[in-house]
Amino acid sequence: MDLLNNYLIYLIPVFGLVGILVMAIKSAWVTKQETGDASMNELAGYIADGAMAFLRAEWKILSYFVVVAGLLLAWSGTTVATSSPVIAISFVIGAFLSAFAGYLGMRIATKSNVRTTQAAKTSLAQALKVSFTGGTVMGLGVAGLAIIGLGSLFIVFYTMYVKNVAGATVNGDDMAKALDVLAGFSLGAESIALFARVGGGIYTKAADVGADLVGKVEAGIPEDDVRNPATIADNVGDNVGDVAGMGADLFGSYVATMLATMVLGREIVSNDAFGGIAPVLLPMVIAGLGLLFSIVGASLVKIKNETDSVQKALNIGNWASIILTAVATYFLVQWMLPNDSFHMLRDEDANHAIKAGSLVFTKNGVFGSILVGLVVGTLMSIITEYYTAMGKRPVMSIIRQSATGHATNIIGGLAVGMESTVLPILVLAAGIYGSYFFAGLYGVAIAAAGMMATTAMQLAIDAFGPIADNAGGIAEMSRLPEEVRGRTDNLDAVGNTTAATGKGFAIASAALTSLALFAAFVGVAGIEHIDIYKANVLAGLFVGGMIPFIFSALCISAVGRAAMAMVEEVRRQFREIPGIMEYKARPEYEKCVEISTKASIREMVAPGLIALITPIVVGFIFGPEVLGGLLAGVTVSGVLMGIFQSNAGGAWDNAKKSFEKGVEINGEIYYKKSEPHKASVTGDTVGDPFKDTSGPSMNILIKLMSIVSLVIAPHLNTNETGVKTAQRQEKVQSITVHVVQVDKKL
Repeated sequence: MDLLNNYLIYLIPVFGLVGILVMAIKSAWVTKQETGDASMNELAGYIADGAMAFLRAEWKILSYFVVVAGLLLAWSGTTVATSSPVIAISFVIGAFLSAFAGYLGMRIATKSNVRTTQAAKTSLAQALKVSFTGGTVMGLGVAGLAIIGLGSLFIVFYTMYVKNVAGATVNGDDMAKALDVLAGFSLGAESIALFARVGGGIYTKAADVGADLVGKVEAGIPEDDVRNPATIADNVGDNVGDVAGMGADLFGSYVATMLATMVLGREIVSNDAFGGIAPVLLPMVIAGLGLLFSIVGASLVKIKNETDSVQKALNIGNWASIILTAVATYFLVQWMLPNDSFHMLRDEDANHAIKAGSLVFTKNGVFGSILVGLVVGTLMSIITEYYTAMGKRPVMSIIRQSATGHATNIIGGLAVGMESTVLPILVLAAGIYGSYFFAGLYGVAIAAAGMMATTAMQLAIDAFGPIADNAGGIAEMSRLPEEVRGRTDNLDAVGNTTAATGKGFAIASAALTSLALFAAFVGVAGIEHIDIYKANVLAGLFVGGMIPFIFSALCISAVGRAAMAMVEEVRRQFREIPGIMEYKARPEYEKCVEISTKASIREMVAPGLIALITPIVVGFIFGPEVLGGLLAGVTVSGVLMGIFQSNAGGAWDNAKKSFEKGVEINGEIYYKKSEPHKASVTGDTVGDPFKDTSGPSMNILIKLMSIVSLVIAPHLNTNETGVKTAQRQEKVQSITVHVVQVDKKL
């Protein structure tokens, strides 16, 4: 046991390596599956080439950003004692791994889509197996890379700044410097995630809106019809937005959650067997175990018959991974944490006595917080599913209002989105209160870590949706038998719900993570409290509340402009290329792909710069307390906007899809191409940028601004301390002069 205690820190990257190994095995299995006929392979090739073209264009722009930001971080690391130029290396590694995680997911998704279509020719069970295995590859890749990257860098910085391999102290208790440098890794990951999510979201929705408005509404052909010029761009968008963008997003969330918990863990007074750093190691070990149990859960996702519920199969795997993680975490906490009680260093006075009213907690309290996080994540998924799933009251209300026109459909969707914020916020509030009650600010952070422990499983469920969507598109474009499209539609319908619940899970984890990062920022910046009675702090609060709105406006406007160009291009092709509607001429798919690519790369810059620059400007001009007010406003407003937009868009989408099977409104059955269906298409078009561009970007926005603030916190603390020191020196000199003058008079 002593040997394990001494070398636990080196075991953490091993968890990630296991995940990568299983990922490689599953990826090889997917690659071996049949790809179908020549037509299917040609269409899949268009999708894969378009996705890679987007990534190459995006990486070219982001490489400039990484170089410039890395140089600035290297310079800033030389200006304060609690940082180091090495933070630039950490930043670059985080950015690279975030982009690589998205690439891995997209590569397997573009391989899995056509193989899922081919599998759907035989059975629903085989189609689910192929598509979900593809999603599992992405989930394991993202989680594995995050644990390897964070765990390995922590080992390097710990031995560099705190203790060497032999256990001898290098430079005292310099854990603050090690974690500050490690924050660069999270900053790099979240920066790439924001650009990938926004850029991918603009891409996919510009194509989707063009395909819907011209293909469905004007030309009266299916969205995925081979005659629709925007259909390839639409299918490419599913990969760059919902796969590559989501992969980078959850990679950043995963890392940020662990980092926030580690930073707060440094402040806990712990007499443990790991040299006092058990609270720092705990979130990484929890993540490692969660990865292993996600592998177990993924193996349980299977069906046997055509009538078996796909959603039930996914739920079994998800619940298994969550329950196993909860049980294992109990024993882990009992082993790693000592029996004595804990408190934060900031709750001590000068004589190392605990201040009156300070929160003291135990290891059972830490486990209680982890359970709270798991419960909050589960409830958020259930609530999101209720507000976005077909057949439930919210979606049915939008369907009924579609009968009276486009305007009432929009009104209904907006109302559902706004209503859907109530229960999630109450759950989050209860979760924050409960986790704080059990273990203080560290409890809030470890609750987020518990929630994110099964990220590999959550992402596998999420990524399976776009793969199934692409499979259905290939089936439609290849004009395969109706039974094949029926199976892919079955998977796609479930995928729509899982995508919506995944967004709810992501915004919930972002809320807890941002609160933990906020608490870490307050500690590192040396702020005793944030007083909203101060005019400048209150002003910062209001400005922070505004930022998610202008951020959303930029994202939605970008989709609108790109969609206008897409609509004009699709109309031009229908008008100028004879024979498209008769299947005698091939549309110019590459022109639509080019429009989405250029628009997304161009339009992603402004929203990203808002998140990166605003904390720096406010922090250095107005000080850390005003920046704290800004972060509070961004977090509250961003969480509400994220829930509202994601759920409204998801509900609109499933209201539209409900008409494909037929819905009853006032005793009459309505199907596709009916007037209520056309109204639902309008609602879905409005909801597209809500649920796939601006909505899911909210969770990255609030985390990225918190991480930027955490990275610059040592500089703000130094400036503030320097001012206070100068003021004290002036007072001392004034008092000394005054005393000398009095002495001379005497």
